[in-house]
Amino acid sequence: MNRTTLLLATTGLLALTAAVVGLPRAKDTSHTLAWPGEAPTGVVLPLASAKDGPLTLQGKLSGAYLMTGPSEAYAVLTVRADKPREEKRVPVSLALVIDRSGSMQGQKLTDAKRAARLLVQRLSAEDRLALVHYGSDVRVFPSEQVTEEARQRMLAFVDAIQDEGATNISGGLQAAAQQLLAHVEHFRVSRILLLSDGQPTEGLVEDAELLRLVDTYQHQGMTVSGLGVGEDFNERLMRGMAEQGGGFYGYIQDSEKLAEILRRELDQAAGTVARGVELRLELPEGVEDVEVMGVPTRLEGLTRVVRLYDLAGGQEVQVVVKLKLGLRETSSAERGVLGVQLRYQDVEAARAVETSLPLSARVTNDEALVRANLDQEVRVHAVKALGAREMQAAAEEMKRGNRQKALGLLDNARRLFGSSASALAGELADVDQTKAAYLNAQDETSVKREALQLHRKSLKTFGQNNSYGTD
Repeated sequence: MNRTTLLLATTGLLALTAAVVGLPRAKDTSHTLAWPGEAPTGVVLPLASAKDGPLTLQGKLSGAYLMTGPSEAYAVLTVRADKPREEKRVPVSLALVIDRSGSMQGQKLTDAKRAARLLVQRLSAEDRLALVHYGSDVRVFPSEQVTEEARQRMLAFVDAIQDEGATNISGGLQAAAQQLLAHVEHFRVSRILLLSDGQPTEGLVEDAELLRLVDTYQHQGMTVSGLGVGEDFNERLMRGMAEQGGGFYGYIQDSEKLAEILRRELDQAAGTVARGVELRLELPEGVEDVEVMGVPTRLEGLTRVVRLYDLAGGQEVQVVVKLKLGLRETSSAERGVLGVQLRYQDVEAARAVETSLPLSARVTNDEALVRANLDQEVRVHAVKALGAREMQAAAEEMKRGNRQKALGLLDNARRLFGSSASALAGELADVDQTKAAYLNAQDETSVKREALQLHRKSLKTFGQNNSYGTD
């Protein structure tokens, strides 16, 4: 989205009912949402920026002035990885974990084995690979450097995989982590690639248990990506493992696409410049709470921590932050509103990096002054995030079979995006496409497919670029 397009996205933003955005009409509390018929401000505030190592942190608030008393504001934060100065492939240590339970019988397992063979062929002697497949039990080809002799044995191991048993995801993950852990200090990038088409039925079967397991691996220096195949996998679990593990999430409806997804995953892993990436948000007095829209967070004391995914050269991630304020009027000087710290491991330099970025504004009780200095770029990003939240809620209702509620939420998202069709044409098209496909869905499988696709679209709308699809 270019700046000219963003500047055009002003007048029409959000002629919506209070039911859509949850805001009272009696008093403006948003600092961001446009009033019907409101003239554009034309304001584009400068970006604050901080850089150390290969990542740049940028951000700004929704306005140069904030209201006294109870109100809300937004901030947009972007983390961007430098493009590599030269094409330099980082050696990787991988563990590919394949579900071979009975539900993988037929084309899915055939395609999974084909994808595994292609992955084995693409790795070099500088890389290490472990292969794990699981049903009720777990079988392991131990981690080895991918020499030509080892490659042939790996291919034979893959060819021998046959479908059988239940779905012991935790057993597969634990075996993979054990193989990687012995070498994690010698590789800049260590990654578990989990492939499954079902729900866990043996070993650890609760989502919370599996997420804690993945969180442990991430802290030990191992990234986890979750690739779900077909229609019946636990989408929330696979996405959660990718979020907790700092990796990537994939919904692969057509198992023939597995080889392409694994190729992209290998390229991303081999191009990684920063891992263990997280934002830490510190709230000064007068900032009562913070919501990072569309992204899970954890609280450490008074700091809200946002775990992001590993970044390869040229990649970026964007988050929209909603602030709940209770500010007192101050002098004309700016005051701190949000303290942002970026932490990560610089892969090439093998060092920990911490970068800080303070965001500040002036506080006033003059509502007209506040509205005259609203930033048009942040306004559009806030609307995108609000619409994405409606998309996610619609996807959940679709999966529950609540047709009318899902359609109502899609209409809410459409009104949000449609209020600025020039800037948000892509998001508007996504909603229209989903609604049309949902209305034409003839069975439960088709409905679930559309819900999964809508979830993935919402992640991209939130600014998260760690999901793979088959489109």
